[in-house]
Amino acid sequence: MTERDAAPPLIEIRNLVREYPSGEGKVLALAGVDLDIRRGEMLAIVGASGSGKSTLMNILGCLDRPSSGSYRVSGRETSDLTPDELAALRREHFGFIFQRYHLLGELTAAGNVEIPAIYAGVPVADRRKRAADLLGRLGLAERAGHRPNQLSGGQQQRVSIARALINGGELILADEPTGALDRASGEEVLRILDELRSEGRTIVIVTHDHAVAARADRIVEMSDGRIVSDGLTPGPRRAISPAATMPRPPVPRSGLSSWVDRLGESFRMALLAMAVHKMRTFLTMLGIIIGIASVADVVAIGNASQRKVLSDISSLGTNTIEVFPGKEAGDSRAAKITTLVAADAKALEGQFYVDGVTPTVSTSGTIRFGRLEANALVNGVGQDYFLVKGTKLAQGRLFDAAAVASRERQAVIDDTARATFFPDDANGGVGRIVWLNKLPCRVVGVIAKQQGGFGSSQNISVYLPYTTVQTRLTGDRSLRSLVIRVRDGILTATAERAVTKLLTQRHATKDFSILNTDDIRRTIESTTGTLKLLVAAIAVISLVVGGIGVMNIMLVSISERAGEIGVRMAVGARTSDVLQQFLVEAVLISAIGGLVGILFAVGTGIVFNLFVPSFPITYSATAILTAFTCSAGIGVAFGYLPARRAAALDPIVALARD
Repeated sequence: MTERDAAPPLIEIRNLVREYPSGEGKVLALAGVDLDIRRGEMLAIVGASGSGKSTLMNILGCLDRPSSGSYRVSGRETSDLTPDELAALRREHFGFIFQRYHLLGELTAAGNVEIPAIYAGVPVADRRKRAADLLGRLGLAERAGHRPNQLSGGQQQRVSIARALINGGELILADEPTGALDRASGEEVLRILDELRSEGRTIVIVTHDHAVAARADRIVEMSDGRIVSDGLTPGPRRAISPAATMPRPPVPRSGLSSWVDRLGESFRMALLAMAVHKMRTFLTMLGIIIGIASVADVVAIGNASQRKVLSDISSLGTNTIEVFPGKEAGDSRAAKITTLVAADAKALEGQFYVDGVTPTVSTSGTIRFGRLEANALVNGVGQDYFLVKGTKLAQGRLFDAAAVASRERQAVIDDTARATFFPDDANGGVGRIVWLNKLPCRVVGVIAKQQGGFGSSQNISVYLPYTTVQTRLTGDRSLRSLVIRVRDGILTATAERAVTKLLTQRHATKDFSILNTDDIRRTIESTTGTLKLLVAAIAVISLVVGGIGVMNIMLVSISERAGEIGVRMAVGARTSDVLQQFLVEAVLISAIGGLVGILFAVGTGIVFNLFVPSFPITYSATAILTAFTCSAGIGVAFGYLPARRAAALDPIVALARD
């Protein structure tokens, strides 16, 4: 007995049984198989179709699990190993040579060879050199950059041999390695297997060809799931070369650097898969593109609408509060309260929180110029009214404090009055005399057209000193209101409390109400915010629909790419590696779709601004970043289930679908 024969077997199988469900019963593929395989021998397993030889090969390669019995590799019981430990066994000790090659079509020959080394954590430079050395050793140096469809059958099989050897491959499992090859290519593959055997590797060949089996040291024949014969082939035993002629495998890494390397491979494979199926990828992205563009546009339009409304309010007087007679808004007795007078405005002028204050009175009347006549709202105001309300002058001038004190008949008209009575006057009617009821007044100025916001009106408005209106038109010394502009830096709520306190002291009771424009602003902000939220929720629905589309397409993709998944598992991919690859693909599809959606939204905003410059739409960096994060999050949320399903596939079932 030689020293090798005395050593413990590399593989020990005892009473191995494999059953498969079939309808209501079971099919017995292996029925109590006992087998030992020693290091360095070449073993051929032969038998007719259905004899169980392929099932035995799959169990030997840890691609399938036995129903019962014991299978030990180097003394380790495989039934006690976790899926990731079985993957490590396939990755670090086994090498597979398949009848149908099982190369990945998106990768080059060198890329296919490198896959097991990637999962083993071999550094990039080391694994590329190792792959190049192996391909050169097998006569494929010039074909390293070719994809499988550019290689002959024999060349593809040599690529699969190189892949089996890149991590060392001390146990080579060859399933009908010459079954799909012509005679010359088959002989070349067998010659390579002979060389591997002479280097000390253990070779197990499954074949129905007795000529191929005759090259082995030992032949095991199977029938009906049992070993019916097990014997040595005639002739002398071939010696093992004392020095291996092929390069030794590089030392793998572990930890973060290995994980980053595998993550990079996942990204590369995801991009390749997306490039191969361009139309499917685009249609998958379309739902995300529409959803993200909708969300970005809705947020931008909502913000623009809010700014527009608040701007319109600001054009009527920013940071103001207005005091009215009556204990509360809508007080039925307000018309009878006459305690709000001009002296209250004088008392407020010196307060620290007041930037400007103006009394107001109003009455309706008829304005006439020549033969033209129209109804008008006559506003009696103080000289600070236009400052307080933020009104802009278009032509002429505004009346001053002297005009108010002397009750001058000076009128400032609005743009509607100018367009009605003086459409062709270059001065807008400035200097002309108009009649307000029976009172002649000189037009001294024209105010610019106000924004059509809160409080705007299409009626003609004329502004006179409030003293003029009180003495010459109404005969009433009480005021309609006091309008107060709050000094910058003072909260309107603080000013409101101070005004309330002062006027209550002056009137000996609170017989007035206050309208705070900041309340209106807050109400409108709240309302527009609610509307934005509602419309954004509708847009989010389209995002969810897009996410469901991603999930459905990924589930279909798993069915189509089951063979690829099986190959990756066969060469040592962990469950987490498969999960990571498909999750990365889902995230990439969603993230790229989100980026395109953002660009589309910004593009539509630019076009909109060109045609509607009065309603500018802008996109904040925060909104864009949020939209992009949402799209990537959708990839994670809706890609996890398909990725989990891919990772849960049984390697042998996945390979069978190829």
